Amino acid sequence: MPVSATSVRSSVPGPDSAPVTLDRRDGPYGEIVLRQRGERLEIIANGCFLMDTSDGRSERLLVDAALATLLGARSAPRPETPDPRPSVLIGGLGVGFSLAHAAADPRWGGIVVVEREQAVIDWHREGPLDRISGAALADPRAAILHTDLVEYVHTATERYDALCLDIDNGPDWTVTEGNGNLYSAEGLAACRARLKPGGVLAVWSARPSPVFGEALRNAGFTGVREEEIRVARGLPDVVHLAVRTA
Repeated sequence: MPVSATSVRSSVPGPDSAPVTLDRRDGPYGEIVLRQRGERLEIIANGCFLMDTSDGRSERLLVDAALATLLGARSAPRPETPDPRPSVLIGGLGVGFSLAHAAADPRWGGIVVVEREQAVIDWHREGPLDRISGAALADPRAAILHTDLVEYVHTATERYDALCLDIDNGPDWTVTEGNGNLYSAEGLAACRARLKPGGVLAVWSARPSPVFGEALRNAGFTGVREEEIRVARGLPDVVHLAVRTA
């Protein structure tokens, strides 16, 4: 879940209506607030606007691009399993667009979301963000893990067909210093280890990062590319895509 004073995830709230604070928590990573402004719900962390419920195109692209790349990368039949549909790990719950979009697609099998902020999880399970994620959380394919994504990719043993990561404003624009590990050679090796052969890594970014593309190649990924989505101002949002071939 990106945290930045200048996040371009969606339009910065305008003066159309005064915000109403719905919940405010002090957690291990600082203060986090859920606000409502008109019809929009907003998440604010340490006084900085993160994202709201006004759009969601980038989050949907993240999931769709991962699945399209995954299906295109696999030419051999999948082995027999209890559920032959591909599994996905979503890093960052946010306002729930990625989870809801994945759950709305019957082509996905298991859908696991990693979220480190308990407040965000509560707002989805018991609060106003239920309007976006309620159906997805009721889906038997979906599960939320309350843990830090960086720690999880380094310590977990589970492997997935796709990793959709959206916890920062991008590889060059991280929320906290520790998140930088995720985009390092060590972190990318850990992500690769969480993928099955032929699996896809998809990383959301608020701006293009040629340096990160090169880091993905150096980490042994193939098919490295970017998909862009235009935004109202500034550089386009980007989804970095890469395939684990072996």
